[in-house]
Amino acid sequence: MNIKTDPMGRAIADYHKTKKASKLSVFSPMFEEDEIPLTTLFRSYKSMPKIERKALDMARGRVLDVGAGSGCHTLVLQERDLDVTAIDISPLSVETMKERGIKKVLEQDFFTLEGQYDTILMLMNGIGIVGTLERMPEFFKQLDKILAPGGQVLCDSSDISYVFEDEEGMMDIPNEMNYYGEHSFRMQYKDTIGEPFDWLYIDADTLKEKARRNGYAVEVVDEGEHYDYLARITKKGNSTVIS
Repeated sequence: MNIKTDPMGRAIADYHKTKKASKLSVFSPMFEEDEIPLTTLFRSYKSMPKIERKALDMARGRVLDVGAGSGCHTLVLQERDLDVTAIDISPLSVETMKERGIKKVLEQDFFTLEGQYDTILMLMNGIGIVGTLERMPEFFKQLDKILAPGGQVLCDSSDISYVFEDEEGMMDIPNEMNYYGEHSFRMQYKDTIGEPFDWLYIDADTLKEKARRNGYAVEVVDEGEHYDYLARITKKGNSTVIS
């Protein structure tokens, strides 16, 4: 990723250095302009939502933190003496994580990563990087390569069907949408404008079905307060987690 088109990385770097930052804006054709509070990317374990704390408590063995951002989850596991590696496609985020004391951090795309891991963390809707349902088989093929025998993926996502409910509680989904959880976003921080990117919010039933078709099983292990949930993905017939 080019630093000139890395708004989140720039915002993370600014906040790390000054403990304050300008607005990190998020734009989408489907939603009103939104903002990501930078403090949420630097939160401690105690201030994390319960499903994130649950995932961190379930992490075992060699851990991969996907889309680690500022490294808040990685730091928790590192302090617990787990063997954890953080990856992110943002060069500024990677540099910030190094400055924060993270020992193993790579500027790396998940889909081209090599190596094997016992626990793969995809938090703060980290599975959204898959982008579209059509790309789910590619996601599971990558898991075939990097998920160690007996390994687990811990990911959270949200069922955003409520966004499309009318006053009578009926679904009113635009005809041009393939799946209501597929969206496109663009971020901006100061004068740094990122490239548009696809992002996936996948409901638990759809995730289970996609996993089943690709030789994996999904267990919902916790639910959040706003249509979000934590899922544990394992290879079928191989659900014993390495400790």
